[in-house]
Amino acid sequence: MSDNQQALTEDQWQQAKLIWDYHQMHHAVRPVDVAIGLGSHDLAVAAFSAELYRAGLFPYLVFTGGNSPTTAKVFPRGEAVHFSEHAIGLGVPASSILLEPNAGNTGQNITLSREVLAAAGITPKTVLLVSKPYMERRSFATARKLWPEIEIICASEPLEFDDYLKSIGDEKLVLDMLVGDLQRVIEYPKLGFAIEQYVPEDVHAAYESLRAGGFDSRLLTT
Repeated sequence: MSDNQQALTEDQWQQAKLIWDYHQMHHAVRPVDVAIGLGSHDLAVAAFSAELYRAGLFPYLVFTGGNSPTTAKVFPRGEAVHFSEHAIGLGVPASSILLEPNAGNTGQNITLSREVLAAAGITPKTVLLVSKPYMERRSFATARKLWPEIEIICASEPLEFDDYLKSIGDEKLVLDMLVGDLQRVIEYPKLGFAIEQYVPEDVHAAYESLRAGGFDSRLLTT
């Protein structure tokens, strides 16, 4: 068994589940002016965006994202392009999709998507951000900092923690990502990248424990 496939202890699982729940905003999804699908390695974001479009929740869908070290081989033409093609294959009309193919981080996802919408003459008052489950809170905090005048609603594929672990097939990687995103929720407001989010004591304790336990490959480098 490799390090990446090491079995989690019960404590580690409980700590990770606590952080998983914290990362999700638990917003009630409702009709909005536009949705933005945040690019990543996970095509489920595109599939869930398409599902919400087909449900009639928004008329326009932006896919944002260029390439990153973790997606360049999987999506060689860029995250937004591949996400768009996947959504079209799932029934979203190409005429309802706007592409933002250059963003390299969440801040650029928001800023550049806003510019693409403005160029298309679309000025939304409500925006649905569709992301990976553990990215909801960070994307919310980033959007509230960079686009404070609009109402932000967050959504992600409705998966239980165990189901997400199984879908990725690499428990250590998932915990590394949960820990890394929580570090960004904590640290990015100090850098001006996001609004501050309250972190409950038990969530912070779980974060420190998992960091000390070696779930650290996605931590910011100093």
